[in-house]
Amino acid sequence: MTSIETIERDEADRISEILKGAVDPHVHSGPSIAPRAIDHLNLTKTLSNAGFAAVVTKDHDYSGVMCAQLIRDHYPDLTTQLFSGIVLNNVVGGINPHAAEHTAAMDGRIVWLPTLAAENHLEWEKNSGWTHPASTQKIRPASPVPLFSDGELRPEVLDLLDVMAATGMALASGHIHASETRRVFVEARKRGVERLIFTHPEDIVGGTLEDAKALADMGVYVEHSLAFFVEGSKFRTRTHEELRAHIDAVGPERTILCSDLGQAGTLSPLEGMRRGVATCLSLGYSDAQIHKMVATNAAAVIGLNA
Repeated sequence: MTSIETIERDEADRISEILKGAVDPHVHSGPSIAPRAIDHLNLTKTLSNAGFAAVVTKDHDYSGVMCAQLIRDHYPDLTTQLFSGIVLNNVVGGINPHAAEHTAAMDGRIVWLPTLAAENHLEWEKNSGWTHPASTQKIRPASPVPLFSDGELRPEVLDLLDVMAATGMALASGHIHASETRRVFVEARKRGVERLIFTHPEDIVGGTLEDAKALADMGVYVEHSLAFFVEGSKFRTRTHEELRAHIDAVGPERTILCSDLGQAGTLSPLEGMRRGVATCLSLGYSDAQIHKMVATNAAAVIGLNA
């Protein structure tokens, strides 16, 4: 074995060790109306073999809690705990506190504010060149799900925040604009919501480092999608140095690194996480700091050990 091969093997082993006990809280596995490269069961098998503690599946169009429960019941030997949540888009009625309560009752861990139906997303989409990969003439386009009326949070949003406080689930910002996230999360804190996630400030939502700092100071976790940063991802739009700037803005203590992968035609979620760890090593972060960002912080925000 050459010295180069030895170095590569040693780094691969180091990455594997950092990922022992990892939690990926944002994976787009299938089945889904959009093309997916891996389904929930095979995802859980793959991550179990890699020593992950947990994974949370996310679909823009349905709650995955029933699938997660079925797999947990029928595959008790899988060591990675499979969870899901719900995204408050049109398909589930938009801001739907009833749906959030039902998700909690089925051990859901995250509720995402609107993504494809967020007013901000629909504005972003106009100039992005992006369209839903499952769009057909049989599926009507998304319609906006507003959070505010006459400058104030709508009653159903306040109801939702009370549900989040009562159930202890994490609330993620989805694709609403960063300025909206700050307003919603301030109110969420007032109403006793403890677990909050700022979703990929680097893309779609118009987030700045100042937004991230302000939210982190409130106790919010800032989640970055490695799909936007790592080489080989078809979604890559950001550099390694931009990832460093984002992490340093709030510190590893408030940073979560997720894959945001599972789509067809790109890296697998596991490979995305491995490349993300390799990137962080190249940027000079310690093994302990990286483990916080890929394991400890996400475990805390989904209440894994609660």
